[in-house]
Amino acid sequence: MFEFLALFVLFYIWHTLGVTIGLHRLLSHRSFSCPKAIEYFFVLSGYLAFEGSPMWWATIHRAHHRHDDTELDPHSPKYGLFNAHVGWLLKRGYQSHIDPAVHAKDLFNDPVYRFLEQGGSWHRAHLLTVAICLGFRLVILLCFGWVPALASLLAGFAVFQVPLMLNVLCHIPRLGYKTFATRDDSVNIWWVAVLALGEGWHNNHHASPGSAKTGLRSHELDPSWLVILLMNKLGLVSRMNVAVPEKMLLK
Repeated sequence: MFEFLALFVLFYIWHTLGVTIGLHRLLSHRSFSCPKAIEYFFVLSGYLAFEGSPMWWATIHRAHHRHDDTELDPHSPKYGLFNAHVGWLLKRGYQSHIDPAVHAKDLFNDPVYRFLEQGGSWHRAHLLTVAICLGFRLVILLCFGWVPALASLLAGFAVFQVPLMLNVLCHIPRLGYKTFATRDDSVNIWWVAVLALGEGWHNNHHASPGSAKTGLRSHELDPSWLVILLMNKLGLVSRMNVAVPEKMLLK
């Protein structure tokens, strides 16, 4: 049991960092720069948590910021909790105002991301994601046994739920606190930040989306930022955008 729990925690951290650092802060917002090998390492660890095509993920997230908490937002809870949680995932393709060729030009020419995108077909891209993610666990099963394979699978499912949960909870004002004046309903929720390794400081993020650091106050722990900072110290990250709270508009 201890081996299973330890492996679950390690896989959970690895996949979550893939989402927070790879898919979110790097691909979606380009808040820091790194070599392609580092980019692929983190993006892959996020992808293997059933997160879907990296280009799709970044395009949808950029649309969320561009239209936050309006009718054009892909997943605002203002227009239905079910849609904000999983309903938006069930659509067959991009809405007319969302186009990865336009809104994710920096990713469109990458052959790996273009393959995983499957020509913009959500159905094919999601099926490919499931096949690759299950295949990854099958390899673990064959090489290392059922304990790490099951720990990896359950950790992947758990991490898959984290951004879906965040999309809903961190846009319900009564559930958290707002430090900065933003046009949307984003709030900071400490326990979401714990589960999401720093992503729960969502009002901070919406106030400065391009910042590699989202925990902007001394009590706002941001493990994902600490990993980025460590990579910078090791020479693996060359540029970091960091928000300056004193220059941001307080609520």
